[in-house]
Amino acid sequence: MGNSYAGQLKSARFEEALHNSIEASLRSSGGDPQPIFTQLYLEPEAYPGNMEADVKSKADMPLQGEEGHDPLNGHASNDPEELEDDDDSDSSSPPLPYLQTPAPDGSCTLDGIISRGFCQAGKDLRLVTIAAEPIEVPAGFELVGAKSPSIPEHILVCAVDRRFLPDENGKNALLGFSGNCVGCGEKGFRYFTEFSNHINLKLSTQPKKQKHLKYYLVKNSQGALCKGPLICWKDSKTRQFSSSALTSKPSSSSSLSSKENGGASGHSSSPFSLSDSPPTRMAQASSVFFGSQDLGRDCSFLKPLASTPSHKTLPIVPTALRVNGPTNGLGVDVHTSLLSPSQVSLVPQAQGYRTPDLGDSPVSSPMNSGPPKKRHRSWHPSALVPVPPTAVPVPAIRPIVNSPGSVLAVSSPQSLAAGVIQPQPVTAGETVIVPENLLNSSGVRPVILIGHGTLPYFYGSVGNIVVSPLLVSCYKSSQLTESNLETLGLHSNQMLSVEMMILLTLQYLARLASNQIPLREELEQIVLKAMLGCPGNPAISPSQLPWLARLEASVSGGSVQVVVTHNSLGEGISESLHSLSEGPQHQQHLPTYVVIICASKINGNEFCVLVLGKYQARALAEGMLTTNEFLKEISYELITGKVTVLASHFKTTSLGDNLDKQLVRYQRRRKGQVIQPYQGDVTENTNSQEPASMSPPPDSAELLNRIFQIYPAQLTVARSLLSQVCSIADSGTQNLDLGRFCKVDFLVLVPPSHILVHQTAQRIRQSGVLVDLGNEDTSTAHQKSEKYVVRLDADVHTKMEAFMKKVKQNPYTLFVLIHDNSHVDLTSALSGSVCHGELQGLADRVVNCQEVLDAMNLLVLQVSCFPYTLQTHQSRISIHNEIHWPSNNHLQREQPHNELVYFGLRDYSCSLQWGVASPILRCDDAFEKMVHTLLERHPHLHSMVIRSYLLIQQYTEAMMALTSSPSLRDHITPETLAMVEDLINAPSREGSQGRGHMLLVRVPSLQLAMLARERLEDVRDKLGLQLCFAVMLGSPASELSLSRNFINILRAWRGCENEEWVPHTYEDLEGLPCIIILTGKDPLGETFPRSLKYTDLRLIDSSYLTRTALEQEVGLACTYVSVDVVQESKTSTAPRESDGEKTTPTLNDGEELERPQSNGSAATRTSGSLVENGVSSSDLADSFQKPSTSTSQPECLVTSDVATLTEGFKQECDSLGSQLSSNPLKAPNAPRSNYSSSSSSSPSPSSSSTQRPSQSTQFGRVSKSSRVSPRTVILSRAAYNLLSGESGSQLSSFSLLPHADVSWSSPLRPLITQNLQGADQSLYYRQWTVARQHHADYEAPPVLHPRRLLLSGPPQVGKTGAYLQFLRILFRMLIRLLEVDVYDDDDEEDEEEETTDVTTPANTQWPDIEDIRKLPFDLNPRDPKFRKASPVYSDKMPKLFKEFKKEGDNQTQGKRVTKSIRLSRFAAHNAFHHCEQCHLYSEAVPTTQLSECSLHAFSFCSSMLGEEVQLQFFIPKAKEQHFVFNHQGSHLESLRLPLVSTKAHDLLKSPIFTPTTGRQEHGLLNLFHAMEGATHLHILVVKQFEMPHYRKYWPNHILLVLPAMFNSAGVGAARFMIKELSYHNLELERNRQEEQGVKRQDVWPFIVMMDDSCVLWNTYQPTDGSEKSNGSSAIINVSLKAVLQHLESTPKIPLYAMCGVRKWSSSLAHKTPRNPFSRCHLHDFVLLNVDLTQNVQYDLNRYDCEEVDFNLRVNSSGLLLCRFNNFFLMKKHIPVGGNKDFVVKPKLVEIENKAPISPPQYVCAPDSEQTLLDAPAQFLLENFLQSCSHRLFPKAVQNRNNPVLSIDSYLSLSPEISVCYINSRPHSTNLNHQGLVFSGLLLYLCDSFVVSGLLKNFRFLKGATLCVICQDRSSLRQTIVRLELEDEWQFRLRDEFQTANCSEDRPLYFLTGRHV
Repeated sequence: MGNSYAGQLKSARFEEALHNSIEASLRSSGGDPQPIFTQLYLEPEAYPGNMEADVKSKADMPLQGEEGHDPLNGHASNDPEELEDDDDSDSSSPPLPYLQTPAPDGSCTLDGIISRGFCQAGKDLRLVTIAAEPIEVPAGFELVGAKSPSIPEHILVCAVDRRFLPDENGKNALLGFSGNCVGCGEKGFRYFTEFSNHINLKLSTQPKKQKHLKYYLVKNSQGALCKGPLICWKDSKTRQFSSSALTSKPSSSSSLSSKENGGASGHSSSPFSLSDSPPTRMAQASSVFFGSQDLGRDCSFLKPLASTPSHKTLPIVPTALRVNGPTNGLGVDVHTSLLSPSQVSLVPQAQGYRTPDLGDSPVSSPMNSGPPKKRHRSWHPSALVPVPPTAVPVPAIRPIVNSPGSVLAVSSPQSLAAGVIQPQPVTAGETVIVPENLLNSSGVRPVILIGHGTLPYFYGSVGNIVVSPLLVSCYKSSQLTESNLETLGLHSNQMLSVEMMILLTLQYLARLASNQIPLREELEQIVLKAMLGCPGNPAISPSQLPWLARLEASVSGGSVQVVVTHNSLGEGISESLHSLSEGPQHQQHLPTYVVIICASKINGNEFCVLVLGKYQARALAEGMLTTNEFLKEISYELITGKVTVLASHFKTTSLGDNLDKQLVRYQRRRKGQVIQPYQGDVTENTNSQEPASMSPPPDSAELLNRIFQIYPAQLTVARSLLSQVCSIADSGTQNLDLGRFCKVDFLVLVPPSHILVHQTAQRIRQSGVLVDLGNEDTSTAHQKSEKYVVRLDADVHTKMEAFMKKVKQNPYTLFVLIHDNSHVDLTSALSGSVCHGELQGLADRVVNCQEVLDAMNLLVLQVSCFPYTLQTHQSRISIHNEIHWPSNNHLQREQPHNELVYFGLRDYSCSLQWGVASPILRCDDAFEKMVHTLLERHPHLHSMVIRSYLLIQQYTEAMMALTSSPSLRDHITPETLAMVEDLINAPSREGSQGRGHMLLVRVPSLQLAMLARERLEDVRDKLGLQLCFAVMLGSPASELSLSRNFINILRAWRGCENEEWVPHTYEDLEGLPCIIILTGKDPLGETFPRSLKYTDLRLIDSSYLTRTALEQEVGLACTYVSVDVVQESKTSTAPRESDGEKTTPTLNDGEELERPQSNGSAATRTSGSLVENGVSSSDLADSFQKPSTSTSQPECLVTSDVATLTEGFKQECDSLGSQLSSNPLKAPNAPRSNYSSSSSSSPSPSSSSTQRPSQSTQFGRVSKSSRVSPRTVILSRAAYNLLSGESGSQLSSFSLLPHADVSWSSPLRPLITQNLQGADQSLYYRQWTVARQHHADYEAPPVLHPRRLLLSGPPQVGKTGAYLQFLRILFRMLIRLLEVDVYDDDDEEDEEEETTDVTTPANTQWPDIEDIRKLPFDLNPRDPKFRKASPVYSDKMPKLFKEFKKEGDNQTQGKRVTKSIRLSRFAAHNAFHHCEQCHLYSEAVPTTQLSECSLHAFSFCSSMLGEEVQLQFFIPKAKEQHFVFNHQGSHLESLRLPLVSTKAHDLLKSPIFTPTTGRQEHGLLNLFHAMEGATHLHILVVKQFEMPHYRKYWPNHILLVLPAMFNSAGVGAARFMIKELSYHNLELERNRQEEQGVKRQDVWPFIVMMDDSCVLWNTYQPTDGSEKSNGSSAIINVSLKAVLQHLESTPKIPLYAMCGVRKWSSSLAHKTPRNPFSRCHLHDFVLLNVDLTQNVQYDLNRYDCEEVDFNLRVNSSGLLLCRFNNFFLMKKHIPVGGNKDFVVKPKLVEIENKAPISPPQYVCAPDSEQTLLDAPAQFLLENFLQSCSHRLFPKAVQNRNNPVLSIDSYLSLSPEISVCYINSRPHSTNLNHQGLVFSGLLLYLCDSFVVSGLLKNFRFLKGATLCVICQDRSSLRQTIVRLELEDEWQFRLRDEFQTANCSEDRPLYFLTGRHV
């Protein structure tokens, strides 16, 4: 390209500067057409005052209220040839800098590869083919036809903004271009060159719209497109403008929306919206947004509110200001032209806005004196550098008030959103001419950092300067809100004066090192400290300021200079720029920073900073570009050939030889021989014709073993996620109803990376989660895992539609949408666009679409390592729904050295203090020096281009140095040489088995990465290294491609026989020596294998100045490492060998690795193996929960291991998913590995607690030789300074702005510290950051989304494994919610079942009363619930005692066996159940509050209690029909009872009473489903103190409240009261119905007494007579309604005293009962005849066994009990409530007795000093007898032939002592006790029926014991006397006892004696 144009710069012309300013704003990634100088190109008469038709108003403008919007969307380009004739142009001029979009990845732009007539996306553009297709044309656009010389027969269809096309007179076309591609839909082409490149016009000449856009396209009568009139370009030459018409002025401190707030979209705050683009474009960059406190990337255009033409002032035009846009004016040296001054001031919002009228338009002012004259423009060849947009004039903003005390006083502390910019005329004097050729003469493009005050107007070569708002927010402390001041601990009187600001800035700049750039966050902290430190704020006089300023600058050693002026800042800037342009002689002592202070008497002190340091100015300018912008800039430099000079420089080696020639020479010398891999030396060659599939040495063809495991921290995180989901469900907001789901399904969204899709699918496959969730069976799971992972690319919408359809169709499935790496691309859908070949805004469209938000069965889980962009003030995620990875602070503890621990970003920063010679985080200073030299030599190129070329050269020469040219060694940086040497030599080292290292080189630009890959591959092949290592491009957009010989090696290592297998993920490359060139805007979360040793980040420099951008790059290196490596490094200060010669065996030295035992394919295990594979159960072995192991995790669940790759994995290679088991291939002597414990069903603590993951592979025991070291990271100096954190002089990376899409909400804020993690960090970011306008959360609704969770954890820590485990335990929990644990004790009856003569036919439905009477009553309670109770003696006693002895020794005897049963539709439910059918049954309707219940007292006399009892009923209105009230309706008279004879299909006659205590939530009191929705009467019997709880949970239930005296009573009292009440009610109903003519005995006498734990009822399936061959029958669920109706329809039902059903056990299915009915004990669920049992009462004092006691008395009274053996009751195990949780504690609290009180302490001698207890006497007595009866009745222990005689009552005396029950009532039915000798006598509260004569009928063993229990001491003595006990029993004074109560608690007394 040469330098032939160097001297051709002509004098300044207006049009050049104008073009430059236009291009400056155009070359932005912002999607909106940008309104620039529109009016200037339109003739006044042709321009209407208000073209609202063109404008789409933006609803999201910060300043609302305007009516019309001004359509100033001018787009002009500074294509000089657009203004010239073809023959005017210089044919030899190089291509002009049109920004061209790179070709789509993978396509080639060479002629012929992409067909002409198609765009680069491959879509057809030819008119003939798309004429009839519907084409969407945005408003304001026209369809035009373009002609390509290469296909003259075709017209190509384009959409072009009509403002860039001429009218019918050939006039008024704006300069430049704006168009869209109608083929692929890509929008926003700003350059015709770029567009012509995209549509493949294939031009040989410079593309020009005048030349190639030929026709308008119109629709014919059939509606098809056809060729229309020609576009009239003829008058384009005559447009002229007066060169004096324009001036423009750059801005001052308060004007612009900041870098942080601008992003590719400033907020529009002008009174007129300046956007007419469709809403999908990038948000409009319209005008300055005052609401933000900082200056923005898009400080756009200001439209004047009024223009006042005057002869003394220059006319005003809107100024184009793009403080931070993409680089502009590239390669065009901009000539001087005058830009119009407009001065702007802040106006409070209260003033409102003016409606635009014609006078508002600059068109009406006398400025358009004609178009400019055309002339030839030269192009300066060396102007290769981006001219950042800020070159364009920056409107000045003057503060309204300029008091010296504040930097910028605003009338009130409201936010700056209240301002509107009003341009004012200004004198022409305050202008600065930017010298021509500044960049070329000085090699630096100065950056002006806006300070405080008014910047001048610039004209001339404004492209040569950059205006940056970087530090402006630091000077805005006066804008802090009151609340922020308070948070910071400041008062409004602590604000710093301008003078203090100036001195602080000077001080800061003076201490910056030569390789550092100013950071906003650093200066802000300095300002904050100053404000906190000097509340007085010492005054500095104007005369002191210059002197103090120079003093401050003097310490910098000349790097900071102070210029003081007295008129304006412009004076100082002008002087500095001119001295800079005067050439090299002045540059020996060029200062880095010039601080310009204007000590003006009128405006007070003003200042700005001119940055002249070459490195600093360049870094600041490049740092103003977004990633998209600088990638576009790089691709533009490559496309336009600007890099040619640089490329030619690198064609020679460092020694000056021609590189290519040298390589060819060496290639010839080798004669086709290639270096043989796996040998000792690079000098051994082999013929390249030999099979390229060379395998490593045979001993290394060993299988790698993949083990899938969940590690403790993953389990912890999964459980945290689950508990958060549960708390959402429990929050009572009805946002999530877990009870209705019976299945879990999921979809994982990942960023657009093919490798990430494969990686995630592989994790899903190996985890077996699809099988565990029941979504796929084992045979299909392998193939179908990929359909559960979706890339966020163009196809995502169809896949999401299918997913959402599934969500809608399956309301009982809980779907989880997992948005992995959710921090990538959070652009809002409205501003999303095709940017740099990538679609943006897709995540927002998918995750935040209304369907997803509204679906009640969809949870959204966002997963991110850098969640900061999701944690803004507008976040959609509740802070309570954030789950943070447990911190990794356990390294301090002693750990086994085979432990792997996570080594993350913080550890890298801390490693700098290790003091080792070869640190793992390094800066390559030699490389930085080379870069520095090149940067000075090529000021026009982006620094990343220069770095990339240098990096390619370094790797190239390193390869040459190690093979062909050793002399090059001295020219390569030691870091590069060491890495390449390790790469080539590692596979041949002893013990490596041919495995080597991976070297990762990060090259963000795709074009540069492709260049690097091509170059390195070429050099490698020419040097004969093609078998030694692979060079691969790691691009998100493409699959991995690897040559066949390397694939064969990988297959051999895996033992994979499938010929088709190819690596899909980076982990598949484990052990392969390779260089991966990783490209793409961001790393997307791919996991690298453990063999990754080096991460080269030398290209990541000062363009990466946000926390996310920087940390995600270093995150590539994070992994799990051996604990001892870290601990040794921390303690070691001894230097290690340099990397090149490092001899520490690497992880590839696999010989000592033990191979874990394989326990089958981990991927195919089912959820049945709960602990077996460590993944399927949420209740893993306890050892997993040790705190010591809960913090370190693997990235993925699995990963392949270097030395051992599993058969399970082999299956994956061979696609043999159907083979479910595999034989472990074990080395003969390999000991059992630590990890094999995963195959045992209960891992021992020793094995499982030491399990540690690898990030990419699972080792067995990590032997000393194969320990895993942290990866080495090589950084640029800029990144190194930030990551070295506190140890360096600069701030650490975590203090930076967290993400480019957010901005700080306040100019100052507290310093964020390294310790701020997890929730605290989230709170900090939520308080201090806000989303920018293009961020997806910018317009988030104020209400947080309730079903959205955020999981954040460091990179590569194991988040995928955690969320897959979460899915698994979520499913287990849902199943558990649909399951209950029911008691499943083996029935003891069948072994003991009496073989009676009476047998009833097995298939009878109902009992025959005569047959039942003939059956004997089984006295012994056989139900397992009475296993701990005393057996009741009968003629056929069970042989139980031996068992009890055994159980007595066993601690676990208390646990009854339970079984998990799936709830059926007939189940009873607790308060947590909600469903559509029964919500009216159980939940209070908002309209019917608790007051809707009426309270009724019901009194009756109890003969048993001997007093009147008053009960309370709470009766909901809806249930009042079940009761009878008196005529006034206020007094409750009775409970309605039906008649025995009533028959009705749906009728349930018996009222159901459920005594319940402590189970208001857990009791199964919802019988709606059990009753099939039928009407029934259900009454809850509750204690008085619990009544409010039950009313709250069961507002629609009738409550029967027991009197307060029963508050501490047992269940006996409740049963007693139910029966008493029911009998009394029966009498009342008989009386009432008798009056209506009903017979008394016809009133229904039954009630149901049912426990609150009855959950399901079952019966045998009715058979067709053919029983199963094994005699078993199927058991089916039936409803409670069916069971009750069956019992109630029993013939002669009033003759039965009690009916009941059998208890279920799993063994019942295997045998049908011999008898369908039996007479035995009934409990839990009883149909009770209150009429027949009128004289038999429940014992109201009892806590336990009250049912056995009652049954024995009913039976001995001659009444019938009948159990229906064909019905079974399932009882749920409810661990809370009942009387189980009664705690016995001392009465006096001050007695500090921590020891639990044991049953022997429950009794004491009367009047003793023993601790008295706070418990009911009866409770203490029953528990004492249960536990200590062996002391009272020693002769009875295990003596079933000599039971204890118990008269009239049954008390349990422990299972070892049997009891013989005798009823003392006359006419009772008792056991025949003839010949029976008793071992003891128990008399419990005996009444007058027990007389001495009765006792004389019984015989006792010698030494038998007696126990008499009475209410008090006197009755005890009376009883002994009355029964004449002293005749046969001997008593001693010391044998009298009482329960350990105090006297007011009325203890029970008992006396023991011995039989004489």
